Amino acid sequence: MAVNAAPKAARLSVAPMMDWTDRHCRYLHRLLSRQTLLYTEMVTAPALVRGGALHLLEHSPEEHPVALQLGGSDPSELAQAARLGAQAGYDEINLNVGCPSDRVQSGTFGAVLMKEPALVAECCAAMIAAQPVEVTVKCRIGVDDQDPEQVLPEFLAHIVAAGVERVTIHARKAWLQGLSPKENRDIPPLDYDLVHRMKGLFPNLHISLNGGVTTLAQAQAALQGGLDGVMVGRAAYHQPADILCAADRVIFGAGGPDSTPEAVVYAMLPYIERHLSQGGKLNQITRHMLGLFAGRPGARAWRRILSEGAAQPGAGPALVQKALNQITCAA
Repeated sequence: MAVNAAPKAARLSVAPMMDWTDRHCRYLHRLLSRQTLLYTEMVTAPALVRGGALHLLEHSPEEHPVALQLGGSDPSELAQAARLGAQAGYDEINLNVGCPSDRVQSGTFGAVLMKEPALVAECCAAMIAAQPVEVTVKCRIGVDDQDPEQVLPEFLAHIVAAGVERVTIHARKAWLQGLSPKENRDIPPLDYDLVHRMKGLFPNLHISLNGGVTTLAQAQAALQGGLDGVMVGRAAYHQPADILCAADRVIFGAGGPDSTPEAVVYAMLPYIERHLSQGGKLNQITRHMLGLFAGRPGARAWRRILSEGAAQPGAGPALVQKALNQITCAA
């Protein structure tokens, strides 16, 4: 994997999402788009360094370019975790400064770190010094009663001084008290203009926009407006074909035909066979495939067959083929 693969791929990325963007999800997304940058779920530095949970770093070679997102606030521990991520072969190490969940706050990492830009800069510098892979940051525009116009430029100045050259900004505040993590993804208003202004203030910083982007057309508009990248979250999970099938052509200018969800289902079958042969269960993979045909005739039957059958003993590729037949018959 070329050293510069992740920055080029960051023109479009799929957000790190807890309980969703595991290795099976990423394998599926890579079949849909060869170019898009993929992210792991957040992995906490203590889990790797103190807990020895190195299985959390497992991924398939086919997933590249793929980034590891870390959570933590101890510079030394994050440096060790980043080193482990680099040794595992990730193309980027990303620091989470955006997650507002109570569990993350109690560990003094995630969005609460927007209040401590100097500490974030120290963490980034330690991670950069510890290993050769690029270190990036995913942040919010601010938290609670902070004024984003003041705190975001200060925050970015700190991490740039520490050596960070790429950042993804979720264009919403996070409210650490009073809103659930789900509400924090919807209720605080989006401020895309502020993110665009940050590009003007930091022209050499690669800035990706995150939050509220649900179509490739929106992603194109942000790129044409001067930003360097766009990160798509829930839309890429729930309607992956809508976001990813045309991404290589539309966003990256690649030649060749767009991928199709039907072809991707067939391409998943050998992967499913391998997973089952190693003792895995079908639903561990197919739960990420439920939205492949969103909006298409037969999509409801596709979802129903997989949802009801994939957890049953002995379920395998034949069930996936049965579900796919509902799509082809409805076409």
